[in-house]
Amino acid sequence: MDTEFVILLVVIVLALIFDFVNGFHDTANAIATVVATRVLSPLQAVGMAGVLNFLGALSGTAVATTVGKGIVEPGAVTQQLVISALLSAIVWDLLTWYYGIPSSSSHALVFSIVGAGIASGGLGVLVWTGIEKVLIGLVTSPVLGLASGFIFMVALLNTFARTHPAFVSRFFGRAQLASSMYMAFSHGSNDAQKTMGVITMSLAAYYGWTGSDWEVPLWVIIAAATAMGLGTACGGWRIIKTMGHKIVDLKPIHGFAAETTAATIIELATRLGIPISTTHVISSTIMGVGATGNRRAVRWGVAGNIVTAWIVTIPACILMGWLFSSVLHALIQ
Repeated sequence: MDTEFVILLVVIVLALIFDFVNGFHDTANAIATVVATRVLSPLQAVGMAGVLNFLGALSGTAVATTVGKGIVEPGAVTQQLVISALLSAIVWDLLTWYYGIPSSSSHALVFSIVGAGIASGGLGVLVWTGIEKVLIGLVTSPVLGLASGFIFMVALLNTFARTHPAFVSRFFGRAQLASSMYMAFSHGSNDAQKTMGVITMSLAAYYGWTGSDWEVPLWVIIAAATAMGLGTACGGWRIIKTMGHKIVDLKPIHGFAAETTAATIIELATRLGIPISTTHVISSTIMGVGATGNRRAVRWGVAGNIVTAWIVTIPACILMGWLFSSVLHALIQ
């Protein structure tokens, strides 16, 4: 077995580890609200989310293509670059998971690729149109989530203003089952594709795929979907606690509004091939839904800490990706 093939296997294993970590790190995206509102028990919720994440991951490859050949020029990709980016993203995910911070696994991976790419070949290897697409998603998706969550929640409150509270609670308790499934499916459809893109990036570097040769193999789709589903089923309880209980006190109607608007935004981005942060979207829709109450309904201090983590992720992961790549380059030489 030649050395390059062994390195390829290492990359694939690391990518699937990242996908698994991403799954349990981002479990809260799909189930925090449904657990907080007690519509499902934690074990029921993670089981449901694991299955729907798997199914969502099988639904397309547009985001995988953006990540795999839309951040760094395919011809400039090396196994060292991919390994460095994966190590950086895994470290950032584990660090933020440990402290219960719902940061973005997606942007951790993308900007780790940017940092490793700069270290390997300089700014010239970056695909600025692809990075611009990511940045547009980074800025617009939380704003859209905040606004749409607020508007949808206002519409629901007006519609059910004269309905008995007990009926509203029962109705949205059932409706939230559907919205949480929708959210879990959309999470898998966007997030698992990023790992597919990274693995295909590594395969392309090994086999020399360019242009029309670049395609996500079926086994990569299934492997990434499985790793994501298993990771989600393991649950990320620290972040679930933050998103489900510390931002705003949620009732089933709030959970339904937050999940439905977030899942719709994520699905639209996925079909457009935009790798957005599912964490950003669901966090912002929770804030938007909560803001329909009094000004103190949302714990803005906690929300501010989350936004800070979103911002810090970009330079931190660019730096870590660059450092890992530089260290690996020094060791190999």
